[in-house]
Amino acid sequence: MNLKQNYSTYTEENHQVWTILFDRQIENLPDKAIPEFMDGLKKVGFTRERIPNFDEVNQRIKPLTGFEVVAAPGIVDDALFFKLIANKQFPATVWIRRVDQLDYLEEPDMFHDVFGHVPLLTIPVYCDFLAQLSAMALKHIDRPDIVDRLTRIYWYTIEFGLFRKPGDKAKIYGAGILSSVGESKLSVSEESVKYDFDVQHILDTSYIKETFQSQYFCIESFEQLLHSLPALSVAIEKLREESVVS
Repeated sequence: MNLKQNYSTYTEENHQVWTILFDRQIENLPDKAIPEFMDGLKKVGFTRERIPNFDEVNQRIKPLTGFEVVAAPGIVDDALFFKLIANKQFPATVWIRRVDQLDYLEEPDMFHDVFGHVPLLTIPVYCDFLAQLSAMALKHIDRPDIVDRLTRIYWYTIEFGLFRKPGDKAKIYGAGILSSVGESKLSVSEESVKYDFDVQHILDTSYIKETFQSQYFCIESFEQLLHSLPALSVAIEKLREESVVS
């Protein structure tokens, strides 16, 4: 992709929308998000006053994990998406919602992609999992059914994952929750259904795009995600073999 952010084209309203959304989540998240996310916000240098500049952000995150943010026009197809991430390039949209779209969007905008995802790109073990999961998806890109199953893993971890150590309350690390004022409140409340992280359970569980999730999966550590990859690979190979036989 050759798309650039073209930072100078952002309007005063664009920056105002960022400020509104940023302030809202900064007030909302400290008791709900994992501490690593709040630390990550500082490491990437985000401020309330202006939309982040990708070039400046990359100068901060690349030395930490090797990842960089690349501009994307919107949702990209699976092959390009997983190829970019496997190469430690995280695609982020360059457009931001309007003032009248603060609470609902049909597709992710920059606030979701950048505020929700980028602070966690400062965590090496998280980034290792993200890159290796994407490489696994690329290996099976000829099989949309298999890619769909792997997308479920991505969805219930990177996008909508919760973090819960034994005896503690659940905390948020999924970007889709971190960037949503409504879902960040629901997900950690007693109203939501929470399961322990289990590869096979997630592979067998479809997800919801149109509204808040009906269930969440909780990890105890980012190392748990990374260490789950061999079992995930075995499960995926089994799915391939079963489909060939049938």
